[in-house]
Amino acid sequence: QVQLVESGGGLVQAGGSLRLSCAASGSIGSMNIMGWYRQAPGKQREFVAIISDSGSTNYADSVKGRFTISRDNAKKTVYLQMNSLEPEDTAVYYCNYRRIGYQYWGQGTQVTVSS
Repeated sequence: QVQLVESGGGLVQAGGSLRLSCAASGSIGSMNIMGWYRQAPGKQREFVAIISDSGSTNYADSVKGRFTISRDNAKKTVYLQMNSLEPEDTAVYYCNYRRIGYQYWGQGTQVTVSS
């Protein structure tokens, strides 16, 4: 079992920044990928960014150049630095942990960007 706890969400004006954190605990194995997904009201959950335990990253086109994902393996924590936030970024942001054959989700943290 893996537990994921997100933090750092909140209300910010357009153009502002937020930093999300996701702390993992439990049976953390090697060769894992951690990432962030988001779900806006009335929409499906969508991919935001992922990072492997070796540091390889991938981003959705909509956030490239604005968001940066990073991780601290010693702290079992993944971060999402979000800059130049737009109202379209408003969503519940979910942390994800996966290895081959299974994955876990956090409970989500709300990010609201006002115009």
